[in-house]
Amino acid sequence: MDERAGVARGRLCLVTGATGYIGGRLVPELLDAGHRVRCMVRSARRLRDLPWAGRVEIVEADATDPESTRRALAGTDVAYYLIHAIGGGRGFAETDRRAARTFADAARETGVGRLVYLGGMDPEEDLSPHLRSRAEVGRILLEGGVPAVWLRAAVIIGSGSASFEMLRYLTERLPVMVTPRWVRTLIQPIAIRDVLHYLVAAADLPAEVNRGFDIGGPDVLTYAEMMHRYAAVAGLRRRLIVPVPVLSPWLSSLWMGAITPVPGGLARPLVESLRNEVVCTENDIAGYVAPPPDGPTGFDRSVELALRRIREADVATRWSSASVPGAPSDPLPTDPGWAGGSLYTDERTARTDAPPERLWEIVEGIGGTRGWYSFPLAWRARGVIDRLVGGVGLRRGRRDPRRLRIGETLDFWRVEEIEPGRLLRLRAEMRLPGLAWLELTVRADGGGAVLAQRALFHPRGLAGHAYWWAFRPFHDRVFSGMCGGIARAAEAEPAGRPHDAARSG
Repeated sequence: MDERAGVARGRLCLVTGATGYIGGRLVPELLDAGHRVRCMVRSARRLRDLPWAGRVEIVEADATDPESTRRALAGTDVAYYLIHAIGGGRGFAETDRRAARTFADAARETGVGRLVYLGGMDPEEDLSPHLRSRAEVGRILLEGGVPAVWLRAAVIIGSGSASFEMLRYLTERLPVMVTPRWVRTLIQPIAIRDVLHYLVAAADLPAEVNRGFDIGGPDVLTYAEMMHRYAAVAGLRRRLIVPVPVLSPWLSSLWMGAITPVPGGLARPLVESLRNEVVCTENDIAGYVAPPPDGPTGFDRSVELALRRIREADVATRWSSASVPGAPSDPLPTDPGWAGGSLYTDERTARTDAPPERLWEIVEGIGGTRGWYSFPLAWRARGVIDRLVGGVGLRRGRRDPRRLRIGETLDFWRVEEIEPGRLLRLRAEMRLPGLAWLELTVRADGGGAVLAQRALFHPRGLAGHAYWWAFRPFHDRVFSGMCGGIARAAEAEPAGRPHDAARSG
């Protein structure tokens, strides 16, 4: 931290977006810097299993709701605004605008001392819709009557970021690429560790500072150069990149969706933003904040650090941690509100001579490259179909090869509930005409264990009923094979065997 700020530690910092990629990494950094942290989330359960959850205050609020937002902000010194409706489809700009105005008004009314916002750069050209919306949010916060700082960053390089994951998979999977023209666009990437350094430092900026700052790493590169340098750091052969003028953002997003784990709905705004040159035009932040302790992190070093995290299975947060816009948020249908509604179920059990703790290892390690223990071709086909209709598909994988947390993604599921050693409940996030869950329960049985598997589907309209019956033969084969396959794996694989799941960067 820059001593020129000269402000005492121990501020109460509110962090929005704590379930997302940046927010989930910022919280422990603020705690380590001596600040107190309050997290504002729509569902407190989403933070339950995070290692720092017991060290923070958690409040439930919606940034578009003035009353709950005022309650969350009351008494805070610094508020971090890390909310964006990226991938939110039509109307995302209005959602961003309404949330920013509500948050700025609530901050002013509750006497917050400083707002900190992380957004994109604001070049003087025709911006992509998402960069334009982010810039509008920055201006709303700066004009909101509370001292605010808008940190403007381009591509963030770090294990788990969507931008890095796109770069990694494109480079690793395609030794020869026919690419859009945006591969020639100049970009000034920045390492995630440097972004966090500036975010933490912004809490102590003088009260008179109310402006935006460009932040970036020491390298200015085209996207093509980034791919070439990634390949060199990763030990790959030099890639052949052939730019062509005919790939529109829509076609590019489909191409990204086919090659990378990032679904088309998220890939498209990222691709659209790459048409804009995003290079720092000033370095005024240096007048208030000292550089990172080891100096600005260069691109090659950023990639090296990210890949090391991936290989060591130490990815703290991922782009997929954030909620998918439009994903179901209804509870599991066990409360009286569901009485009388249609609910299809598929229930299976299997017994194994393996002890319960070994069976649980298999259950908690499911998915990713380890698979689903039955009919792998059918699972892959379902993932492909989902991506073709705009869903997330199977390639989101897992954050950690052995452990799951509530709220994180697992292929095209999200962990809705986990009770270690006993229960794993997954909520479907594939495109469906209804809501679906998969529940796996482990219990002891004599010297062995029993796996109870339950799939549930709550249809929406006639299409939902037709979907269930059309896929019933598929479900019979897949779910019966899955239950038995998990039980057999518990007996066949030695306890504590390292999972071979690939880590997402």
